[in-house]
Amino acid sequence: MRTVHSDEITRNIKEMCIEANYRLPPDMVKAIDNGRADEKSPLGRQILGSLEENLKTAWDEQIPICQDTGMAVVFLEIGQDVHIEGGFLEDAVNEGVRQGYAEGYLRKSVVRDPILRENTKDNTPAVIHEKIVKGDRIRITVAPKGFGSENMSRVFMLKPADSLDGVRKAVLEAVCDAGPNACPPVVVGVGIGGTFEKCASMAKEALLREAGSHSDIPYVKELEEELLDEINKSGIGPAGLGGTVTALAVNINTYPTHIAGLPVGVNICCHVNRHAVRVL
Repeated sequence: MRTVHSDEITRNIKEMCIEANYRLPPDMVKAIDNGRADEKSPLGRQILGSLEENLKTAWDEQIPICQDTGMAVVFLEIGQDVHIEGGFLEDAVNEGVRQGYAEGYLRKSVVRDPILRENTKDNTPAVIHEKIVKGDRIRITVAPKGFGSENMSRVFMLKPADSLDGVRKAVLEAVCDAGPNACPPVVVGVGIGGTFEKCASMAKEALLREAGSHSDIPYVKELEEELLDEINKSGIGPAGLGGTVTALAVNINTYPTHIAGLPVGVNICCHVNRHAVRVL
């Protein structure tokens, strides 16, 4: 049994909140650069060039990439041979978010009640997903999610008879309906299977996969490639001003489901697909 102190979790979460908001992962930087090279529209290329300049400025000057520094979504993969001491795990995570958003001068965007709308003034609580896995390590992923794109996300409860064609149509409908509101170019996370909440969770996790990688399942890989091509033929383009690069990646996760259902979650993220990963 390995022991991890809650203070170590708090410290890492704090640093990861700042890191994720100041610098995109290398795969996303590369995807944007490749998108600029592929974009056929002069205006689209100009916009993508401005996005790249913004990324460099944010890191060089240690300021947020985007003014919407998101609601902190934290994925914890906790080894079953880890013992956490010193405090409650979720308190440690939220304290890390609180410190990170204060020290990083990140916008506080969380309201305590969805109807009464009083700001918590420290961006807590985070949305925390916990999974028990084998081993004696804790893998932490911090993914601040802005709501321009989050608001454009969808869940479709399809019928089994809708099959793969129905899934394809659902994803294209979600992305095309979002149009410029999701701040394209976007990354599209898709979850197929499970239940209502499982497909949405899988779609969120799919956003974390390296841009340009593909599923090991042949039909899923083919669908990812087909959807990326179809989305980029939509003409929405960078910033919704027209062009050939509307999406940088389509990532799909699947899970077993019930004989009577075909749930599909589509979680869209703008080009600021922020996440930081550490293993304790």
